[in-house]
Amino acid sequence: MSMRLDKYLSNMGVGTRREVKKLIQYGKVMVNEEVVKIIDLKVSEEDDHIKVYGKTIGYTANIYIMLNKPAGCVTATHDLKDKTVLDLINHKRKKDLFPIGRLDKDTEGLLILTNDGQLAHRLLSPKKHVPKVYYARIKGCVTLADCKRFSEGVTLEDGYTTMPAKLEILSAGSESEIHITIHEGKFHQVKRMFEAVDKEVIYLKRIQMGGLSLDPNLRLSGYRELREDEVQALETF
Repeated sequence: MSMRLDKYLSNMGVGTRREVKKLIQYGKVMVNEEVVKIIDLKVSEEDDHIKVYGKTIGYTANIYIMLNKPAGCVTATHDLKDKTVLDLINHKRKKDLFPIGRLDKDTEGLLILTNDGQLAHRLLSPKKHVPKVYYARIKGCVTLADCKRFSEGVTLEDGYTTMPAKLEILSAGSESEIHITIHEGKFHQVKRMFEAVDKEVIYLKRIQMGGLSLDPNLRLSGYRELREDEVQALETF
């Protein structure tokens, strides 16, 4: 099977398509030990030997895994102190995987692990505003006034004002249940937003990212590879 050289390199996480094109144009890419400057050159995944800055870039098909992250493990590829999300994965290509974005240590739910650098770049780009939906239990009675404040953007303790967020009340009382949709990923953002309205998040779970929802049949710590339609749902952003 053959593909364009720039697509080959971007799929392998060398950079965005634009960055890869520059590398090729500047003569930093070799195919079969010869410098090439043809962006749309067709290369074979199996037969051609490709290098960038002298480093071999072998082709590996993209992998996409949905994990139902439990609390207590960190979103990282390795950590000297805590269990990581990769420690939960038993896959022959495990060493190629990395998480797209992060969930706090005590946050559960949807996390995508992949080796597709281009997809990760798109989903994490601040310009894309990819929606992320969370279910949360809140200490305190969430009100319609809170919904209005969230829809206008909330000013956090450091002075940063968030983008407008959609807050839906599922139940209200001394302990409330909500869904919240945000379009950015600031540190502890959901928790800090509720702190700004004098309330406390006591449980947080991500249930959707972009067009992909967490599989309700996936137990905590469980994972599976994405179907093609699920990958396409992520790639629409």
